[in-house]
Amino acid sequence: MSNFAAQLKTEISRIAKKESRTQSAVLKKAQATHRAEIADLKRRIASLEAMVRRLAKTPARPTTPAKEEVEPQGLRFRADGFASLRKKFGLSAVQMAQLLGVSNQSVYHWETGKSKPRAAQLQAIAAVRKLGKKQVAARLAQMSSPLNQTP
Repeated sequence: MSNFAAQLKTEISRIAKKESRTQSAVLKKAQATHRAEIADLKRRIASLEAMVRRLAKTPARPTTPAKEEVEPQGLRFRADGFASLRKKFGLSAVQMAQLLGVSNQSVYHWETGKSKPRAAQLQAIAAVRKLGKKQVAARLAQMSSPLNQTP
């Protein structure tokens, strides 16, 4: 009987060792993946810290506001007002473009409301608005005279 008890004891210990080996293999595999993930996270943290130090050393760029142009000195622009100004002077879009020093397409886009003139162009429009019909005609004649054109 003691022989049977000894064999039973050895068999139980063999099976227990086998089970513990399979369990420990799973744990070792999980431990290896966790260590790899930890090492990767440490590398990412180091690179991010280096980037923060580099950014802290560079001077901050002045932030520029969005490209909204502020209308200079209370000048406003209305598309229908611009079109009526052109018609008041009896000018074509091409002549108005020459007078303001812009392209024909710009005048068209302003009148249709697709775009707005820049600050410098607003000032030019305001200057033209102060002129009379004869002064506008004289300016256009002066601009189109052959002596004024450069080859």
